[in-house]
Amino acid sequence: MSFRLKISHYCICLFLIACSPLPERDGKVTSLTSPAQWQTPIVGNHFDHWLSTFSDPILKTCVQSALKNNYDLKAAAARIKVANELVNITGSGRWPQLSFAPGYLTNSGATSISYDVFEAFFNLSWEVDLWNRIRAAQHSTQQEAYAVDADFHAAQLSLAARTTQNYFELIEAHLQVKVAEQSVKDRRAISELVRGRFNLGLTGGLDLRLVLTDLANAEARLAENRNQVQIISRRLNVLLGQYPDDQVLHSDHLPTLPETLDAGLPSELLTRRPDLLAAFARVRSADASLVSSQRALLPRLTLTANGGTASSALVDIINPQAAAWNLTAGLLQPILTGDRLRSDIRMHKDLVEQAINNYHSTSLNAFREVEQTLASEQWLRIQERALTEAVAQTQESRKLAVYSYRQGLIQILTLLDSYRSALDAQSAHLAMQRQLLNNRINLYLALGGSVNVID
Repeated sequence: MSFRLKISHYCICLFLIACSPLPERDGKVTSLTSPAQWQTPIVGNHFDHWLSTFSDPILKTCVQSALKNNYDLKAAAARIKVANELVNITGSGRWPQLSFAPGYLTNSGATSISYDVFEAFFNLSWEVDLWNRIRAAQHSTQQEAYAVDADFHAAQLSLAARTTQNYFELIEAHLQVKVAEQSVKDRRAISELVRGRFNLGLTGGLDLRLVLTDLANAEARLAENRNQVQIISRRLNVLLGQYPDDQVLHSDHLPTLPETLDAGLPSELLTRRPDLLAAFARVRSADASLVSSQRALLPRLTLTANGGTASSALVDIINPQAAAWNLTAGLLQPILTGDRLRSDIRMHKDLVEQAINNYHSTSLNAFREVEQTLASEQWLRIQERALTEAVAQTQESRKLAVYSYRQGLIQILTLLDSYRSALDAQSAHLAMQRQLLNNRINLYLALGGSVNVID
């Protein structure tokens, strides 16, 4: 290939780089193909304003406090400011840069020469962004700022969900304490019954020992439940940005699970969930960084001006006629860079691929979360209905067991087992009610539902 042909080929490559625009991307196209409908049928109310569906003013106050005072959320808000300032810093290279350096020199002492000199020098430089290299870099940081802002909204939604789940967990823990307290009370009544029969010689010492052992286990379970209350209370207070004491205002009952909701279309998830919006913005940021690195191969036009004056008389340095200055225009074309620029381009291409794959992975995980929580609600409802029936049956069996034991028809172990079954059924039913609520909150979180707590 002749020298002229090489130069022509090089110029054509530079021209193509200069004219290459940012890739046009569509979040719905970039993502994996989504189905037309969710696999689990859903009907009912829309998922927006989900917090109000629980009809609990105390919960609403807790979430408001968390969104206002939580320190992790405040740190996320500060990251938005940092990202926006970085946009300004990156874009500042598009504008002239002017610096001014006044000075004063003096020399006096043993030498015969002494002087005082006042100086005033300035320097002006400006890289003309011919190929929009700096603009592309600024666009990259702008997209990253969009991603950080979406991260903040995702953190808000996550904090509201975690606060709500901890709040319901605290209510359940208090209800579990009440169930355990009633269980201890019942066990004490049984122990008094057996002790009376033992004193009358109607039963043996083994029955009394078994009853007292069962009472001690019930008291231990009560202590464990009370410990859970203080653990959850302190954890919730930290989410609220408050000192982690064990006092948190709460409702005395778990709310009824809201009606099943309209989750919208799967394709809408890509434009609604904050983490997906953030991932897509980072794809756009990587695209812009790649364009900026490619245009670093092109010539750079720089205008430079500097000058100033120095005088022993202070009044002379503000005299325009005493100033000397010069203006230069320079063209810089990278030729030999040790493959630094080419490696930088290859690196940014890899970063684009990484960002796209991260977006695909985030999309796929988002679809999984929605499908999983929708399907889980159906099975959890079946479990909850079964446990409701179990509570009713154990209550009746416990009454029959007490009657049968008084009549001498059953052994003490059967009576104790009926009480344990009743306690386990009530405890499991409370846990299932809270699990249903948690799953619904996870569904709101998976769908990217908004958090509206301000009237």
